[in-house]
Amino acid sequence: MADPKGFLKVTERELPKRRPVPVRIMDWKEVYEPGDSAQLRRQAGRCMDCGVPFCHQGCPLGNLIPEWNDLMWRGEGRAAIERLHATNNFPEFTGRLCPAPCESACVLGINQPAVTIKQVEVSIIDQAFGNGWVQPQPPGRLTGKTVAVVGSGPAGLAAAQQLTRAGHTVAVFERDDRIGGLLRYGIPDFKMEKRHLDQRLAQMTAEGTRFRAGVDIGTDIGWDELRSRYDAVVVATGAMVPRDLPIPGRDLPGVHFAMEYLVQGNRAAAGDPVFDQISAEGKHVVVLGGGDTGADCIGTAHRQGALSVTNLAIGRQPGEVRSSGQPWPMHPTLFEMQSAHEEGGTREYLVSTVEFLANEAGELRAVRVAETEFVDGRRVPKSGTEREIPADLVLLALGFTGPETETIQPQLELDVTDRGALARDAQYATEQPGVFIAGDAGRGQSLIVWAIAEGRAAAAAVDRYLEGDTRLPSPIAATARAFSV
Repeated sequence: MADPKGFLKVTERELPKRRPVPVRIMDWKEVYEPGDSAQLRRQAGRCMDCGVPFCHQGCPLGNLIPEWNDLMWRGEGRAAIERLHATNNFPEFTGRLCPAPCESACVLGINQPAVTIKQVEVSIIDQAFGNGWVQPQPPGRLTGKTVAVVGSGPAGLAAAQQLTRAGHTVAVFERDDRIGGLLRYGIPDFKMEKRHLDQRLAQMTAEGTRFRAGVDIGTDIGWDELRSRYDAVVVATGAMVPRDLPIPGRDLPGVHFAMEYLVQGNRAAAGDPVFDQISAEGKHVVVLGGGDTGADCIGTAHRQGALSVTNLAIGRQPGEVRSSGQPWPMHPTLFEMQSAHEEGGTREYLVSTVEFLANEAGELRAVRVAETEFVDGRRVPKSGTEREIPADLVLLALGFTGPETETIQPQLELDVTDRGALARDAQYATEQPGVFIAGDAGRGQSLIVWAIAEGRAAAAAVDRYLEGDTRLPSPIAATARAFSV
């Protein structure tokens, strides 16, 4: 513990400033200004190095948070990135995209604002890349075993990097034209510029991981054929089936799933031609769903020049402080003001969407909504409270119901759980020998930090299957969870 009185000297939580709204909505660059090294050192020094560091429990990766906080306070950035990389393959992703359950579990957070763990984390890795400290780590020997990883999101990439470093020959298959999954096409650049993804992929390529973009497993190559070609297969395809809203007018032009919209927006921001692009320019936009995906749609709509943006959520507005049902160190559901919300528009809660309305030309013109009331535990529209909200574009950001199983289930004869996920045991293995499930495909829609943790743990299970033992860390057993909205 570098400064035993640090948390007494500095009691305020400081974060880098966000770029002014009128400036940042004119481009797709990240919203935060460069960090202040003195501020970062002050915040790292607030860490108490607790006897029982609950931040470890809050993080599925078991990140060694007090250790790298201490090293950053001392100015030992190179040692800090070594401790950070010991448990997390991609801190440049989690430091930007994770909601930081570690901070919710911070002991200091009991009576002060929590340590800015997430900001310290991203600063460590950005400094490391900037100074050339992140170098390829190719294996010292090859095992002669081959592994196919299907899906190049955080779970697939984490599994691939671990298995490559263990000496296996790993090929990552991605059906999109570029590697990265939702990191590439689901996350707007204002949250994470793609250069962070590209520099990590360059490291993995130099280590020996092989990437195969534009290959749709199940169609271009059968799942059973892939299994016969490789000694093991890791399925990390995510939970990409969107939750729909089957109400009158759902088939009107102008009503789209959020991912249709965000993928096209990311392609356009990358300079790719996008024909018939779904755009918010000059439109009244309504976003259904109050989560991260909805916020991504809001920020994208602002940058495309929407006339108005309205965000509707069917449930109650979360509180600004912990509820009694989510005591420390649990990760609470709190009202959050993301950068996209600062940029304009309105947010409404307890609003039920009843119908999408068309004009005489058959085009979307409005959304009919009503207040939400609770009847026998169900959320239903309250009669007599209906009203209309003008809308030229509606984006459904209502979460996901599970992985796509149309080809993998019959071709590999895998079981599907009652929640729609691919069945696996506590060691990530399916009933088919050599086939493993990692990330949202087996867990359900979850956090990026869980995806990386499961990718690492699944890699250890695969290594043990192939070699009879493993030296790879396997921090968590496979579990399922309820899909979130």
